[in-house]
Amino acid sequence: MANMGLFIADVFFKNPVITASGTFGFGREYNELYPIGKLGGVSCKGTTLLERMGNPPPRIVETPSGILNSVGLQNPGIEHFIKEDLGWLKSQGTVAIANVAGSTLEDYCKVAEILSDTDVDMIELNISCPNVKEGGVSFGTSASSVENITEQVKMRSSKPVMIKLTPNVTDIAEIAKAAESGGADAISLINTLTGMRIDINTRRPILKNNTGGLSGRAVFPVAVRMVWQVAQAVSIPVVGMGGIATWQDAVEMMLAGACAIQVGTANFTDAYTPIKIIDGLEKYLDDNGIKDIKEIVGKAEMW
Repeated sequence: MANMGLFIADVFFKNPVITASGTFGFGREYNELYPIGKLGGVSCKGTTLLERMGNPPPRIVETPSGILNSVGLQNPGIEHFIKEDLGWLKSQGTVAIANVAGSTLEDYCKVAEILSDTDVDMIELNISCPNVKEGGVSFGTSASSVENITEQVKMRSSKPVMIKLTPNVTDIAEIAKAAESGGADAISLINTLTGMRIDINTRRPILKNNTGGLSGRAVFPVAVRMVWQVAQAVSIPVVGMGGIATWQDAVEMMLAGACAIQVGTANFTDAYTPIKIIDGLEKYLDDNGIKDIKEIVGKAEMW
């Protein structure tokens, strides 16, 4: 059988399939269906310094080939994650990635400092969050802000740091290069696209927050394009996500330049999707005489 293992920033993944933050909790519920130790890694529910209750409902709505969500980073806070969830997750035999969110630079830095003294394997920074000190503008929408937050977190963390990029920007390659300049060990993308649905009877947005993040199959072509652009622009590892639902999607994303992939919304329609993708990738490699999963990364031939 082909080798499915790979390293991202000196962290070993037994295979390139990771579950995406916000769609997998901390893994306990899915572990009732299959051993999550089969996964390459788990990117945990977005975690903030203090507990957050999230946005008021309605906060999820279905869309053609996807969903809009404005959950608002509901989570129990970093201390609860460390005391109640991290130890259990580490015992399952998969890579534990802490997804970190915040409202200020200080929030991100403090959580990174706290995580430095834990057994978490990697930090993934969700920089799509609004910066309250900058009038609510997302941390991830300007190159200077991305470079700064990356630098500051790297100064305070002993863990590898992966920056999760928002697609809601003019030039994704410029943002990725800023993250690399700031010292990022890896990049993941794409986070959700901003969208809206309106109830034609009430004439109000369906989501209480008015807008939300679009994910699911509908965003896959955008994700492939952005992953390809970023992979051309940086020399650090790129992890691709956005609409991946089959092993064929995973292969396509890796051909575009992703060394690993994350599965998100597809977990809601078929909880076994990550396992099916792992099995499909193994068969694809064997059927094509490919000895190592890394051999397909970035191998798409452009016209």
